[in-house]
Amino acid sequence: MDQDFFLKSLGIFLMGTTVVTLRYFLFAGIAYGVFWKKLRERISHRIIQAKLPEFQKIRTEIKFSLSTMVIFGLVGVGIFWAKSAGYTKIYKNISDFGWPYFLFSIIAMIVIHDAYFYLTHRLMHHRSIYRYVHEVHHRSTNPSPWAAFAFHPYEAVIEAGIVPLVVLIMPVHGLAIFIFLLFMTFLNVLGHLSIELYPKGFVRNPLTNWNNTTTHHNMHHRYFQCNYGLYFNWWDKLFKTNHNQYAKEFERITEKPLFLPK
Repeated sequence: MDQDFFLKSLGIFLMGTTVVTLRYFLFAGIAYGVFWKKLRERISHRIIQAKLPEFQKIRTEIKFSLSTMVIFGLVGVGIFWAKSAGYTKIYKNISDFGWPYFLFSIIAMIVIHDAYFYLTHRLMHHRSIYRYVHEVHHRSTNPSPWAAFAFHPYEAVIEAGIVPLVVLIMPVHGLAIFIFLLFMTFLNVLGHLSIELYPKGFVRNPLTNWNNTTTHHNMHHRYFQCNYGLYFNWWDKLFKTNHNQYAKEFERITEKPLFLPK
């Protein structure tokens, strides 16, 4: 490896790690500040479990999330190496494929990631793998927004694997990847909010029940062997892995409107 290539790799690692860390603190920090602090009293009836976790738990979530950011930065370097060697399908000009394909690629990444997540998540819950890979994330049985990326390093590599997979199999623009990762971070933080924001009837309405909710993922953290999906509920429906009390629990939590009169 020549010096210029090494310095470029180092720069990409430092920049990538910084960007994903700032993104994590921005999304988790806003969710924590708005819903756990500023609006907590007004929406306390939407807290999914009996009480929110103590700050000591949150500090552990942040610690593991920061180690995940380093792993994500290293994966970014790996993608740079693969691109330099001509192995990826990343392209520079949106005009190469046009705006319709650009928008399609974002949707495709979301759908592919949802399937990838369900499959790898189920595998990580296998008893021969769980304690070595996924147990760290499940230490948060009642998670906070800061738990969104609280992974063991092995799991962090698996979670980051979606981006190398995508850039190897389909043409994708860097901006499309960036938008996809913003979407992923937003939904991941929402899933770990432990406060349900969606309205009553959301999980029974055929127009919306294909989306997952905060209640859905919170029940996964509480009961472990159910509710494996990420963005969409169709994989849990297909493989019958939704908790059998999911809809009932959601309706209990959302019985009252999100914001009660002062």
